[in-house]
Amino acid sequence: MTESLPARLLSYRGPEDDPELGSAEWSSAVSVLIRTSDGDPRLLFIRRARNPRDPWSGHMALPGGRREASDGSLLDTAIRETREEVGLELTAGARLMGRLDVVTPLSPRLPRLMVVPFVFALPPEMEPALGSPEVAELIWAPLEDLRDPSREAVFRYVRRSGSTDFPAYRVSGGTVWGLTHRIVSGLLARLD
Repeated sequence: MTESLPARLLSYRGPEDDPELGSAEWSSAVSVLIRTSDGDPRLLFIRRARNPRDPWSGHMALPGGRREASDGSLLDTAIRETREEVGLELTAGARLMGRLDVVTPLSPRLPRLMVVPFVFALPPEMEPALGSPEVAELIWAPLEDLRDPSREAVFRYVRRSGSTDFPAYRVSGGTVWGLTHRIVSGLLARLD
């Protein structure tokens, strides 16, 4: 299933391929980590720890975060954030397959940022670990489950002024919606 994926992803040669900020206030990068064991490709999700200052507190997400001045590229951001959040050193055995399209929040209430998703193939022996106060849980979800229409769901986001329904995926222990849902949907569309 994932063998032909690199040919379907956007290439990444280096910092020259980092998109311009445009109207975004800052850039971020995430790692879409795929590991195959026993012929069963799985995608790593994290559940973000609860934090009242974090607009994505408690959400299902992908390892990643905001670009820092010391990052030479957005790929460096994804690698650093993955190391900090789940203890994986991607430069020691993971294979960069390419990147997905840039994603930005649709809600005007969220920070104006752009997220660049990088897709990595992990060898079976690479195992993430909890250790960051930003991450509450690690969940490996089979790609086949994410492609299963019965796993599609609706997430209702409720606030004082009303509620909004978002497309979502149900995974063991949580619901993937919002930016993460859009990134994963982009990945799954390239697998078809």
